[in-house]
Amino acid sequence: MKTDSKRDTPQSLRQYVTARIAGQLFGLPIEAVQEVFTPEGITSVPLAPGAIEGVLNLRGRIVTALNMRRVLGYTQGDVNRPMAIGVEYRGEPYGLIVDEIGEVCTVDTSESEPPPANFDRRWAAIVGSVHRLPAELMVILDVGRTVGGAPTELRA
Repeated sequence: MKTDSKRDTPQSLRQYVTARIAGQLFGLPIEAVQEVFTPEGITSVPLAPGAIEGVLNLRGRIVTALNMRRVLGYTQGDVNRPMAIGVEYRGEPYGLIVDEIGEVCTVDTSESEPPPANFDRRWAAIVGSVHRLPAELMVILDVGRTVGGAPTELRA
């Protein structure tokens, strides 16, 4: 017997696109993600804040590339082939450069917790919540605060 999946799915289930940055698992709400791509042809921008890797042309659109390692306070790692998660904020496209892309993960948001009080200020400024998975902690990024200028080094 087939059941209506909308009726059987709790309202608190939410999907996240996962990514790793310096080994840590992060999640971005799937509805905020437009695409996943390999960042190529990045042009540096003179005098840009440190977290901005540069800009790139993605199918005719100029995309600001944010280096998420820098946003989160990590040093540059030895990443063979970084990836980018395409998001949009206030009509502007951004590419969040991460070490690797994971899967789409469905979690029950009723089990999510606020960020720990001891998070670094850079993390606290952009993290919406955390979720305990069986093997590790997934840190949920707030896309608006991540690209909208919450990190001090991104403010104009």
